[in-house]
Amino acid sequence: MSASVMLSDVAELVMGQSPPSESYNESGEGLPFYQGKTDFGATYPTPRIYCCDPKKIAEPGDILMSVRAPVGSTNLSNSKACIGRGIAAIRAHGIDRDFLYFYLKKIETYIDSLGSGAIFKAINKSQLAELPINEAEIPLLEQKKIAHILSTVHRAIEEQERIIQTTTELKKALMQKLFTEGLRGEPQKQTKIGPIPKSWVVVKLGELFETQLGKMLSQKARTGSDPKPYLRNKNVQWREIDTTDLLLMDFDRREEAKFTLLPGDLLICEGGQPGRAAIWRGQMQQCYYQKALHRLRPKDKKITNDFLLHWLEFAIRYQNIYKLAGASTIAHLPEVQLKALAIPLPFTDEQAGIVECLNRADIKEGHHMRKRVLFQDLFRTLLHELMTAKTRVHDSLHSAGDMVTFQTNEQF
Repeated sequence: MSASVMLSDVAELVMGQSPPSESYNESGEGLPFYQGKTDFGATYPTPRIYCCDPKKIAEPGDILMSVRAPVGSTNLSNSKACIGRGIAAIRAHGIDRDFLYFYLKKIETYIDSLGSGAIFKAINKSQLAELPINEAEIPLLEQKKIAHILSTVHRAIEEQERIIQTTTELKKALMQKLFTEGLRGEPQKQTKIGPIPKSWVVVKLGELFETQLGKMLSQKARTGSDPKPYLRNKNVQWREIDTTDLLLMDFDRREEAKFTLLPGDLLICEGGQPGRAAIWRGQMQQCYYQKALHRLRPKDKKITNDFLLHWLEFAIRYQNIYKLAGASTIAHLPEVQLKALAIPLPFTDEQAGIVECLNRADIKEGHHMRKRVLFQDLFRTLLHELMTAKTRVHDSLHSAGDMVTFQTNEQF
C-alpha cells in the first residue's frame, strides 16, 4: 500500500457500545471496560472498571480512539477489552499498525475539528472512515522504519515521565520527613500544622514577611506610552515563573518602586489555585505584577523566601494543611488570610540545610523535565517531517532507531 487512502481502506472500524450497567464491576470480572480518554495513559489504557457482558470488543493491538469529548486522542490496546460509546477500535490491515497510530496522532487536531455536538463533541463512523491517511504515499517498508524511529523517541519521552514521577514521589517523602522531623533527629511536638521538631516554633506569616498585592490592571494602562511587562496569576506556577506570555502595562513613575519586582521576591497566587508560589529570579531587568499576586519580602533574617517556598509547596500542594481549595466555589487567598497562615520557624542554619536538600531534588526533577521537553520537541518535528515525506528514511540507513537514539543522546 503506497497511495493516499481513506481510513476505512486500511482498517476495520469498531465503534463502541455501552454494555448493560449491571454488568459493570470493579473486582476484575470479565474484560477491562474503556469508556473514553479518562482511561488512557501515555500509550496504553489503565483498567478501572470491568464488564462481564461486553457488546463491542477491542482486540490486542487495536488502536483505540476517543470519539466523544475530547475527540481524536489515541492509545493502543494491550489486551482484549470492552469498549463503550466514547471509544472506537481501529484494526489496521494493509498498513503498518504503528505508522497508522502515529499518523493519527499527527492529524489529531484535524480529527478534533470534525467533532460536533451542542454539549459534547463527538465524531461518527462515517467521519472516521473518510479520514485521509498517508497523503504523502509512503510505501510500507518506509512506514515500518518511520514507526520505529517515532517509537524510539516516544519511549524516551515515557522514560523521562517515569523518572519525573519517581523523583516527585521521592521529593514528597523527603518533604514529609524534613518538615516533621527536621535534620537533627530531635523529639517532635504536636502543633496546629502537625508534628514538628521540638526546637521549632510556629508563627504567623505576617510576623515575618512584608506582603504587597500587585497593581489593579486597566485598559488605559495597557495602552500607555512606555509599557513594561507584568506578571499575571497564570505566569506563576509552582516553583516556576513562565515569562513566555507577558502582557505590557504602563506604570506611573511614582508607583515603580512599589510594584517593581526585585530578584528573590516570592510571589503567591491570590486566586485560581490559591497559594501557588514561585520566586522571581530577575529574569528581566524591569517587571511588575498584577493584583492577583502577593509579593513577599522577609522583614529580617529569621527566615528566607526559599524556605517558605518549600514549606508552601509541602503544605498547600501536597498536604492541603490550610485547606484553601475548599474554602468557596472560587477559592481565594486574601491578604488578611495569607498573613494569618501558621508557618514553622527552625533556626536559620537548619532552614539552609533543608533548602539545600530540597533544591537538589528540584534540580534533578528540572533536569528530567527539560529532557522531556527536548524529546517532545524532537517527536513533533519528526512526526511532521517524516509523515509529510519532507524527510525520507532511505534503505541505506543501517538502523533508523540507532540513528535517532544517537541524535537524541548527543543533545545531552
